[in-house]
Amino acid sequence: MTHIEITDPDDPRIADYRALTDVALREAFEPPHGLFIAEGELVLKRAVRAGYRMRSILVDAKRVDQVDTIAPGAPLYAATPTVLEAITGFHVHRGVLGSVHRPAPSASAELLAAARRVLVLEDVNTHTNVGAIFRVAAGLGMDAILLSPSCADPLYRRSVRVSMGEVFAVPYARLDPWPTALESIREAGFTLLALTPDPGATSLRELSPQQRERPALLLGAEGPGLSGTVLTAADARVRIPMHRGVDSLNVATAAAVACYELGG
Repeated sequence: MTHIEITDPDDPRIADYRALTDVALREAFEPPHGLFIAEGELVLKRAVRAGYRMRSILVDAKRVDQVDTIAPGAPLYAATPTVLEAITGFHVHRGVLGSVHRPAPSASAELLAAARRVLVLEDVNTHTNVGAIFRVAAGLGMDAILLSPSCADPLYRRSVRVSMGEVFAVPYARLDPWPTALESIREAGFTLLALTPDPGATSLRELSPQQRERPALLLGAEGPGLSGTVLTAADARVRIPMHRGVDSLNVATAAAVACYELGG
């Protein structure tokens, strides 16, 4: 595959890759332009296998031969590490970036109709936590993830990287209006289980077979946890038994424990 050498960081052909460390700029730029950025050869290959279409690929010039078969129909741009850093704002140590067409948003009703176990995230606005939770969901058999409007973008570069591309394996949708749309989950036949460190909550180990049949596990942001409104809306409050005075776990770790417990 013929590649295109990029020597000028301001070359308009690589506009998709500019200022990747500026979160506010990227969040304002990527969704309206119908794209997201993925990083690393493995992640790009997983995106292609999942049916995502590449807009272009940008690589360290020394790695052209390693990546020229990932997406043969997409432009392949190559630059020196110095030029790559000037374009992106950071040292691209994985040497491979891809600009990927962003899919149309999924409808929550469609996901719920096809699912048996789902995660519901409220205000989880840290990209690394979102990415880690998607990897947990994929590995432990959750069927879908529903996000409150304020959750971080699962297709932001850091989320995709932390998930190791598993954001492409788990369908997700925004749930709006929040939190009243939680009722649509219950109407779809799910039991709303709010994960909380409250010692008065039911241990996950003690859930009934009926509560386990179609669980919708609600998780809140690191620190504040679920809002009082969501806790009130849940069918049950559940907890992970803790020891040695530890009150809670990182939200992604808690998701892993709970998903394993609820997995079928």
